[in-house]
Amino acid sequence: MTFPYKLVATDLDGTLLRDDDTVSERTREALAAVTAAGAAHIIVTGRAVPWTRHILDDLGYEGLAVCGQGAQVYHAGEHKLLTSLTLDRQLAGLALSKVEAEVGPLALAASRDGLDGEVLVGPGYRVQEGPLPAVFAEDPAELWSAPLNKVYIQHPDLDDDALAKAARSAVGNLVDVVMAGPGVVEILPLGLTKATGLSLAARRLGLKAADTLAFGDMPNDIPMFAWARRGVAMANAHEDLKAVAQEITTSNEDDGIAVVLERLLQSYG
Repeated sequence: MTFPYKLVATDLDGTLLRDDDTVSERTREALAAVTAAGAAHIIVTGRAVPWTRHILDDLGYEGLAVCGQGAQVYHAGEHKLLTSLTLDRQLAGLALSKVEAEVGPLALAASRDGLDGEVLVGPGYRVQEGPLPAVFAEDPAELWSAPLNKVYIQHPDLDDDALAKAARSAVGNLVDVVMAGPGVVEILPLGLTKATGLSLAARRLGLKAADTLAFGDMPNDIPMFAWARRGVAMANAHEDLKAVAQEITTSNEDDGIAVVLERLLQSYG
C-alpha cells in the first residue's frame, strides 16, 4: 500500500484528541495504517513535554514529538529531550510591561523548561479543569525564578482573540504572541512557531515540507499549514485557520483525521 505523504503532522488538543482527552480507536487504526504504509507520524503540540508525555505513552507512541509550540523536539521512545529553546525572561518581562501599559493588569502562568518542567500559576490565573498538573505560586516572582519556554497571559475582560491582538500590537518585535486554544494566549520566543519545531523534527527523519500533510484547529497551527504541503483544518477549528486550510474535515469528535487518512489510503492503496 502506498501513501501520498511521507509525514503526517497532527496537532493534539481539538485535533487528535477528542474532548475527553482520548484518541478514538478509528483514528488510532488510521494512523497505524499510514505508518504501515511508510509514512512517519509526528505530534505537534503547544503543550510542553510534561503535559504531553502521558498521552504519548498511552498511545504507544515512540517517534518524535514537537512540544511547547515548537520549542521542544522530544523522542518519545527514549523519553529524551533532543532540542529545547527557552524564552528570554528579561525580554518577556519587558514585553509584558508593554502589554499591561495598553490593557491593564494581566494574570500570568509560566511553563518551565525541561522534561519535568512545572507549570507555575500566578495569582488570579484561571486554570482549566482537567488532569494537567499546575503549581500555584503565591509570589509572582517565583514564575521567573527558573528557565521558561513560555508565559501564559489572561485578561479579566478581553477575550482570547482581542487579548492576542492587543498583545501582539504592544510587544513589537520583542517576543511572539499566539492564541493556542480556548483561554490560552501565550508569549513565546520571537520567531518560534510549530513550523520551526516541525522542520527540525522532519529534518532528523530526512523529510521535507513537501512531504507533509498537517492537521490542526487553532491559529497557532497557521505557520505549520504554511510550511506543509497540505493543511487540513478540523470542523471545530478557529476561523483564522480555516481561512488558510486547503481542506476542512469533520471535527475532532467525529474522527476528522481518520476521515482524511482513510480516503487517501483508499485512493492510493
